[in-house]
Amino acid sequence: MLYALQLLGVAVFAASGALAAGRRRMDLLGVVVIAIVTAVGGGTIRDVLLERHPVFWIREPVYLVVSIVAALATLVYTRRRRPPRNSLAVADAIGLGMFAIGGAQIAEPFGYGPVVTVLMGTITGVAGGVIRDVLSAEVPLILRKGELYATAAIAGIVAYLVLEWMRLPHPAPALIGMSTVVALRLAAILWGLELPVIPIDER
Repeated sequence: MLYALQLLGVAVFAASGALAAGRRRMDLLGVVVIAIVTAVGGGTIRDVLLERHPVFWIREPVYLVVSIVAALATLVYTRRRRPPRNSLAVADAIGLGMFAIGGAQIAEPFGYGPVVTVLMGTITGVAGGVIRDVLSAEVPLILRKGELYATAAIAGIVAYLVLEWMRLPHPAPALIGMSTVVALRLAAILWGLELPVIPIDER
């Protein structure tokens, strides 16, 4: 279950990276590079922080292969058909859900407790998108005013951990947690849900 989630998450995040690079009119190499760093960036940071060596894509290069194949497939698709208007945001939301829960599952056995587990899952989910946006000269989603992004990942991971604590049969906690992340993120995209912004008046 965890392995399948990781592979699918890598493919979806790679597709989102390829879409972002394509919109910036990058060449083939640029598209593949952005796709790869989007797909493996968050997991790499997580593995380094947890001292989990070698990092996952060095230990299993299949993740790089999946990233490249997903990027090329995205390019082929977009050459034939115009991608839907919110395709990048939807792909990013699905990847966020898969990576956030997958990252939390990887962090759990290290025994650092729920706070670190939530943090590692969130980093796994959001860091790749941050790198993608920075390299694409965009303001990262996590830093945009009121954006419900990292908050969605945190909520889904907390739901997953609570359901694990309640001993719900597997894989229900992971699926519900992932669905929570994706649902919150898509709701934010479709209906403009935002966190409250607290202004500070300087006089």
